[in-house]
Amino acid sequence: MGKYFLAIDIGASSGRHILGSLENGKIVLEEVHRFWNGMDDIDGTLCWDVERLFREIIEGMRKCREIGKIPESVGIDTWGVDYVLLDQEDNMIGQAIGYRDHRTDGMDEEVYKIIKEDDLYARTGIQKAIFNTIYQLMAVKKKDPACLEKAAAMLMIPDYFHYKLCGNKVQEYSEATTGQLVNPGTKDWDYELIEMLGFPKDMFLKMHMPGTAIGTLTDEVKNMVGYDCQVVLPPTHDTASAVMAVPSNDKNVCYISSGTWSLMGVEMEEANCSMQSKEANFTNEGGYDGKITYLANIMGLWMIQSVRNKLAPDMSYGELCDQASKEEIASLVNCQDERFLSPDDMVCAIQEYCKETSQQVPETLPELASVIYNSLAKCYAEKLQEIEKITGVKYDRIHIIGGGSNAVYLNELTAKYTGVPVYAGPGEATAIGNVLTQMIQSGEFTDLAQARECVAKSFAIRVYEGR
Repeated sequence: MGKYFLAIDIGASSGRHILGSLENGKIVLEEVHRFWNGMDDIDGTLCWDVERLFREIIEGMRKCREIGKIPESVGIDTWGVDYVLLDQEDNMIGQAIGYRDHRTDGMDEEVYKIIKEDDLYARTGIQKAIFNTIYQLMAVKKKDPACLEKAAAMLMIPDYFHYKLCGNKVQEYSEATTGQLVNPGTKDWDYELIEMLGFPKDMFLKMHMPGTAIGTLTDEVKNMVGYDCQVVLPPTHDTASAVMAVPSNDKNVCYISSGTWSLMGVEMEEANCSMQSKEANFTNEGGYDGKITYLANIMGLWMIQSVRNKLAPDMSYGELCDQASKEEIASLVNCQDERFLSPDDMVCAIQEYCKETSQQVPETLPELASVIYNSLAKCYAEKLQEIEKITGVKYDRIHIIGGGSNAVYLNELTAKYTGVPVYAGPGEATAIGNVLTQMIQSGEFTDLAQARECVAKSFAIRVYEGR
């Protein structure tokens, strides 16, 4: 019997349990559980039901036992920036509020009263996004300070789930960096910044690097799932896990982790916290082995998901891609415009943008999809030029990983707009990166370079030639 490693990958719209193993020198994945995710509107506040999500985590782990494939270890990755607060008795304080909630409106200005925006970027290297943890915590400080006064620990969402599994409260590096409160040089919390902002310093716990084993299952969890295993930290920020699965060890490679968000960038040894980098809206997030995943956050397939869910929720994305490719509408939108972050109606938001900019207004779902796909590809091309200008490196290929690597029309457009070959796949990049971390920790691979070589021969990669 081979060894199994369980990646629990929870995105903003769904979660899944994927077992990874090595067979004949190749990585084999098996999905054992899938579940829905989304924010709930609780009295006008958008929240994550973390207790329901934890029940799904347990259910999927139990299914591993039922099929007779007990994992050696388990690791959880999720989206970034969101967190829970725990009191002295480890009870959750309030709700786990989601990043699309509007409580952070105006909180950037509150932060900038304490530290200038340029100085904040120079300290953290993190792109401004109004939902970053720094602004969320400022919202709590301003609107519900009693919550911060009671807080003994702040755990990012995947840290909280790992704590629920093994009983150890630790904070993982890659996820922590998304909050805009980490020093990219020391790769630890910027405690001086935290104190300047008036956040309780003691609730920011010791940081650990991906690949760290932090314990085994609690007795309660063992009884629920029917076995024991190690809990190993992957890069718990899903983007950082996905970047691990780029099937190449070449240095001059640009990646797009394509899903609800499109994260486009390159791996670097050191952060670039220059004003040129800030003005181009790039971020220096943490990655495996202390690397920097230097990237731009682009709105991504969230826009496609939103219009499809409203107009034709039963249509497959493959069919939608195919229909969009037949449209001739030339309208484009700025995917980075904040109006597309959390609109009440994405269709109306796109149509209003086109009206304001005197372009043809898309009416049908295929027209809307065509506008979105072309706009995304154009944005990718612009970002590639910016990355090359900032780094001084010419990138001769783009690796598209994640679910969006299956969007054939978008891949074709990306190759067309950027003029460089696009290598699409693997689709399950986040889960693969999670599994790779556990496999390296277990000794299945000696390092990430060897693991990436295995990814390249284990999964189909489709090439789209640039012009």
